[in-house]
Order: sequence, then structure tokens, then C-alpha cells
Amino acid sequence: MTEVEGRPAALAEPTIHVRKSWMSLLFFANIGLWLGIYAPIQVLLPTQAELLDSANKEFVFSLVTGVGALVSLVANPLIGLLSDRTCSRFGRRHPWTLAGATLGAIGLLVLASAGNVGVMILGWCLVSAGLNGMLATLTSAIPDRVPVDQRAHIGGLVGISQMLGTVLGAVLVTVLVTSLPGGYIACAVIVVLGAIAFVLRTPDATLPAAFRPAAKVREVLASLRISPREHPDFAWAWACHFMVGTGNALGTLFLLFFLRDAVHLEDPDTGLLIMMGLYGVALIGGAVAAGHFSDRSRRRKPFVLAAAAVMALAALILAFWQNWTAALIASPLLGVGYGAYMAVALAILTSVLPAAEDRAKDLGVVNIANSLPQVVAPLVATVLLAQLGGYRALFAASAVATIIAGFLITRVRSVR
Repeated sequence: MTEVEGRPAALAEPTIHVRKSWMSLLFFANIGLWLGIYAPIQVLLPTQAELLDSANKEFVFSLVTGVGALVSLVANPLIGLLSDRTCSRFGRRHPWTLAGATLGAIGLLVLASAGNVGVMILGWCLVSAGLNGMLATLTSAIPDRVPVDQRAHIGGLVGISQMLGTVLGAVLVTVLVTSLPGGYIACAVIVVLGAIAFVLRTPDATLPAAFRPAAKVREVLASLRISPREHPDFAWAWACHFMVGTGNALGTLFLLFFLRDAVHLEDPDTGLLIMMGLYGVALIGGAVAAGHFSDRSRRRKPFVLAAAAVMALAALILAFWQNWTAALIASPLLGVGYGAYMAVALAILTSVLPAAEDRAKDLGVVNIANSLPQVVAPLVATVLLAQLGGYRALFAASAVATIIAGFLITRVRSVR
């Protein structure tokens, strides 16, 4: 990237396709990031909560992850905003990527030695702040470096990395490293190695001080709010992203209990692994195919609409037919739909960002749409399961949320 029409390279719209080596480094950095988040959430934190307070393990786990989620909501756009205003000779993003990975690793080491709930909360807050900062800068690398006609392909890789990070994290801390402290330490090492490789082997354009956005406290805080009236396409795309995340969370968070209580499967744990395996393979296929064909056609919205329809169909299958056969059919449908959506979503979202000067901050706001469903969905699901129809209502709500997302994307005018 070079200076274009008086604008520095850091703010210019990229036109040169990124190489496979750059894609690979971003891919592995994202795997490390998601492994560092989901291995603790899936295995390590619940185990630690039970060790510290077996009688109240559910409350301890919810408290720790809930406080961490609140930290995430603040850290992601804030660190993104700070990186937008960084004029370091090392670049705008790389210093914060490395700092976020380091802070996250420190938090994981704190968790490895946590002897009470208070220290556990502190450790997870450090992890949430650091890794969400890393997420903000890694995500902003896409509009910084990737041309518009290559973004769906890169978005597909990012979606795959999230799924692989989740699966590999579970394998790491249940099969390869079985001690609780060892699991945290292994996660910390992988997070830092992925960040170091990306920072040392990829370019990051510097921002001259003359182009630094306004830094007055009042203006900085005001910039965290993006006006839907001034930037309607961003608002519609954000709302679509939130609804897809909510629908996916409603459809996946309670699958283990669904298999046990509604399907009455004899071995629900193995059943869930089979479902997630089908989901993961289909997600990879959907992400790769949608990313390829979307970039070739330079169209985005038809793929979102198709993905929303497939995900809604998967949810409705589980709403009407609550048996093991239906579960085996719905799992790959949900996976291929979500993979296709994730590939195209980043291409759309990075095309409707309000300003090049605030890419990381604005993508931090986008990432709130990823985090909020993890808070909202369990609350909604609790009401649906207890009072409004059980699992049929839960999966019907998942379908409705996804259908709404499909409607919302049609309101985006600047993307085809």
C-alpha cells in the first residue's frame, strides 16, 4: 500500500490482493485467539468453578463469564479506537495485537494459579480485555489490507478459524494437556505465538501524526457512538449481524440438554460431538464456497439471504421433529448456513464502515454484535424453555431471529 491522493497508506483503500502467506498468518493468529477464549469457556472455567465451589459451580461460572462479557463489550471498541489513533513507527495495529495477546496470556496465567473466585474473575477479565483487543486489531486488518473483491474469501477463513479454534481448544485441554494449570499455560503460549508470528511477518502501515483523528476526550467518547441516521447501512448491517448471532446462539447453546431431555438420547455427550462434527465440516464447506462465489460475482446480499433461509430451515426442522434423525439433518444445514453467512458478513460489514480513520473502532462496535447474543440468548431461552413452549418455542425463536436478519440485510443499499 502506498500514499494515495495525499492520504497515507494506513487510510487508503487497498487494491492489491493479499498473498496466501498473509492469509495463513492471519488464519493461525485467529485460531490462537479463539482457542484462548473457548478452551477456558468450554472446559477450564467450568472445571475450576467446580473445584473452588462445587455446591455453587453454575453461579460461579456464570458470574465469572458474565463479568468477562461486560469487559469485552468495552474493551473491543475502545482498543480499536486507540489503535486507530496510534502513530507508532511499528504501525497502528501490530503494537495493540501484541499487547492484547500478552495481556490475555497474563490473564490465563493468573487463572492457572487462581485459588479463589475473586482471582478467577480478575484473570478472566484480563483475558477478556486482552483477547478482545487482539480481536479488534486482527479484524481491522481485513479492511486495512484486503481489497473489497477478496474479502468474502478472507471472511470465510476467519469463520473457519473460529470453529477450528473452538474444536482444537477442546482437544488441547481434554486430551493433550489434562491438568488445569497446564491447560491455561498451553493456551497462553499458543495465543502469544500466533500473535508474534502475525506481527513479525506481516506489514502494518504507519499513520503520520498529521492524520491522527481528533483526540479530545469528549470527541473520542462521542465517536464510540455511530449514528444510525448518518450511517444507515452500517446500522442495518449491524442489526442483521446481531440477529444472526442471536438465532445461532438460540439454536446451539442448549443442544446437549435438547438431546437429553427432548430426544432422550442414551448418550447425549457423544450425540453432541457427532452434531458438532457435522456442523463444523459443513461450516467449512459453506464458508469456502460462499466466499469464492461471492467474490467472483461481487454480490453479497443473495448469499446472506440464502444462508438465513438455510439456518431458519434447520431450526424449524428441530422445532417440528424432535428426534435423532432430525438432529443429524439439521446440524449440517445450520453449519453450512452459518459458514456461508460468516464468509459474506465480513465483506459486507467492512464495506459499510463509516470512516477509514476509525476502522478498528467501528469493527469493535461490530464485534459487540458478536458478544451481545451470548448474553441475550440464555435469558430469552430460559423464558422460552420454562414458560412458552419448551424446545419447540426455542428453535422456532431461532428461526424467527434468522428470518428477521434476512429482512434487515435487504435494507443495506450500498452493497449488492
